[in-house]
Amino acid sequence: MLSAMIAMFVVLVAVIAVTNLDMVKQKLGLAVQEQVQETAAIEEADTGGGQIGNDLSAFLQDETFFDPEVKFKSIQTYSGRNVFLVMSSVAKDLRVMVVDSVGKLVTGAPFTVKINGAGEYTDTDEDGIIYVDGLRAGEYSVSLEEIEGYIVPNTITTIQVRQEIEYRVLDEIEYLMLTEDDIDPSKEDKAVNGAEEAADGTENTELQIGKGSARLGIDVSKWNEEIDWETVKEAGIEYAIIRCGYRGASSGALVIDPMYRENIEGAIDAGIPVGVYFFTQALNEVEAVEEASMVIRLIEDYDVDYPVFLDSEGAGGRGRADGLDAEERTKIHKAFLETISAAGYETGIYASRNWLEDELDMTELSEYRTWLAEYAEVPTYDEYYHMWQYTSKGTVDGIDTRVDLNLCYMNIDTSVNHAKSAAGYSGVVSGDSGNVPTGDDRE
Repeated sequence: MLSAMIAMFVVLVAVIAVTNLDMVKQKLGLAVQEQVQETAAIEEADTGGGQIGNDLSAFLQDETFFDPEVKFKSIQTYSGRNVFLVMSSVAKDLRVMVVDSVGKLVTGAPFTVKINGAGEYTDTDEDGIIYVDGLRAGEYSVSLEEIEGYIVPNTITTIQVRQEIEYRVLDEIEYLMLTEDDIDPSKEDKAVNGAEEAADGTENTELQIGKGSARLGIDVSKWNEEIDWETVKEAGIEYAIIRCGYRGASSGALVIDPMYRENIEGAIDAGIPVGVYFFTQALNEVEAVEEASMVIRLIEDYDVDYPVFLDSEGAGGRGRADGLDAEERTKIHKAFLETISAAGYETGIYASRNWLEDELDMTELSEYRTWLAEYAEVPTYDEYYHMWQYTSKGTVDGIDTRVDLNLCYMNIDTSVNHAKSAAGYSGVVSGDSGNVPTGDDRE
């Protein structure tokens, strides 16, 4: 009994001691010692010792915290301009274009592509374009080689090269279309007016309003500067043929006329029906298809009632296409005209009398419209034509410069919106496919 009471007393003392442990430590002098040790540990952490404590950035001072092996390349290693490949083929050829993320040609670098089965080709002139011809028909794989300063795609692109030309619009033509900010216009825009050189001094420079059934119109380009189209309409002008672009006489670049959009939109807004023309310097059928593709891209959003004309002139012996013979030039022109026709537009050729007679075989092009440029009181051209540019020295209210004046003998249906997106688009532009007689028979 006594032993049981002693045991109970010991347990009670133990419970009381645990409950009052801090007080016991203080009585025995142990609490001060522990506090000194804790304070020393905190001070050690503050001086960069082993324990981090409340300093959240202290791990940066710990050399063992990071893995010494670098597992990722630095950002600088990946720096560079992203580039991509865009390709097109007309027939037995391949054009590879290096473009950036906004679809602009990347120039100033000697890019090299590897074409499976054909070899490696380098952009030696650094214009962003690599052109290869003489290829066999078939499918080709193309890859872009690594080059310093650029991030190239790590994929292989394939394209089908055709055996024969298909007269269709090239989907990638936008990448070849430049503005005059991209080139030197003084070297590239070199068309020479053959009709002006051959003028006999009898031309009528006045507005021929109400001349039989013929309609009076003008053709304009950047050279005519700013135009007040409302005033032009009030002056009696019934249509306008607007230059949409040209191929550079020196480099062969495809260039948009800087006044094209302003002119075509201004004329349409003023209620003046429009057509377009393009100055060619194509050296082969492939380039002719490119030129036609550019024209289609430029006009497809507009109501173009009048034909699309190919401006066939020389560049005073300074043009890349001036040395072509009549057979070569005719074949090239036909490729342009066929591509325009296949897209659903009426089309034809603009040229001077001498050019039509000597530089083209018009028997091969008789199915297309002819726009004659001859500055005389009465034309001496013996074949049929649908429009006549009778002077380059005309004056029209709303235009500060001299301007070309034209008479049109075609029936043009302006009741249909010929824009590609329009509900009424039919793919047929002109309502009359018949030729008109020359000379006095038109009076």
